[in-house]
Amino acid sequence: MSEMKVQKKFPIHAEVNVSPDKSITHRAVMFASLSSGECVINNYLNSKDCYSTIEAFRKLGIKIVEEKNRVLKVYGKGLNGLSQPQEVIDACNSGTTVRLLLGILSGNEIEATIVGDESLSKRPMARVIEPLSLMGAKIAAKENNFLPIKIVGNKNLKPITWTSKIPSAQVKSSILFAGMYARGETIYKEPTLSRDHTERIMQYLKLPISKKELVVSIKGKVKEIKPFEITIPDDPSSASYFIAMGVLVPNSSILIKNVCINPTRIGFINILIKMGAKINFINPRILYNEPIADIKVESSKLKSIKITEDMVPSMIDELPLLAVVATQADGITEIKGAQELRVKESDRIKSIVTELQKLGAKVIERPDGMIIMGNTNLKPTRDNVLETYSDHRIAMSLAVAGSICDGEVIIKDAECVEISFPDFWNLYNSI
Repeated sequence: MSEMKVQKKFPIHAEVNVSPDKSITHRAVMFASLSSGECVINNYLNSKDCYSTIEAFRKLGIKIVEEKNRVLKVYGKGLNGLSQPQEVIDACNSGTTVRLLLGILSGNEIEATIVGDESLSKRPMARVIEPLSLMGAKIAAKENNFLPIKIVGNKNLKPITWTSKIPSAQVKSSILFAGMYARGETIYKEPTLSRDHTERIMQYLKLPISKKELVVSIKGKVKEIKPFEITIPDDPSSASYFIAMGVLVPNSSILIKNVCINPTRIGFINILIKMGAKINFINPRILYNEPIADIKVESSKLKSIKITEDMVPSMIDELPLLAVVATQADGITEIKGAQELRVKESDRIKSIVTELQKLGAKVIERPDGMIIMGNTNLKPTRDNVLETYSDHRIAMSLAVAGSICDGEVIIKDAECVEISFPDFWNLYNSI
């Protein structure tokens, strides 16, 4: 599959399960690999990004077995049980794999080289290299910022207090992982709250972590992570594409089951509700220290909104999708403070603006965001072929645009959705 033809959807009435959560799968595999025995991860995400993490830990000597019904068994060797890799570790397209793994390797006496694909090799790494180097790891990178990266770990890391200029869960998690190995308490301060799955799983595993508003700290020289079992909830970022279709396609109703509704992940849903969307959480509950619910969505009349910098972290992955939604709202929607989108799998501001303009959308690109005119009837102008820039979030956002577009559109490089949501096209075409 290199391209996908997409046509306007008619009233949707469906009950669906989306893919398991990518962020939590990455972290579960990492903590399980550092545990002192056999761990069971139920409902793990079998996407390309998560396989980057699984393969990295296999190269570090961890036995990981995939069983049927989406069960992963990980045979941990303890916090200091990783082996010297015999070849380079290829993170492919996964920024989470690189940044979090650097934190773990910083505290292990291991020498490793990490590489990635063309896209990942353009993404900034100084944001983790700088604090980890201060803690005592030896890290060399291309231009001190880019892959490939060579790291030599240190079992006697120094604790630091790090004040981050950007809200980044990957930076925070990397430093917290390294903090487990440090001699003393490592403290991390962030400007606004980023996703907190690492802290939640640390609490679930009873590690010495404390959280207060924008400050999180961990006491180092952790002795053991006990073996554990966990079930991964479904991914709110993956759910967002079906939430958007439920809202935008007239006379529709969609129920999405077992979705993680962690407050740091549902900014997109909260914004849609502010815009007038009919969205309800049904059967809310807590599983493995993460809040979960079924999400009921109905087609709705929307009004425009202004997105400010403090609103960005909890919906960073969904901002290209919000641009699609905003084309159908009353008024003018503004997105500001989202410059982080420039250094994702593609330049997501430029990517989504360029492709929506092909569908007749009135969108203006800004250095840190965009301005979107509402009440636009989307239809192909000169060209009905849309580029994804090999970016899974752009591909899925354009699929939603196609579901409300007058006229068929063709989405190129459609298989890039396998990075985070391997079953996306099957589910999209089935409803």
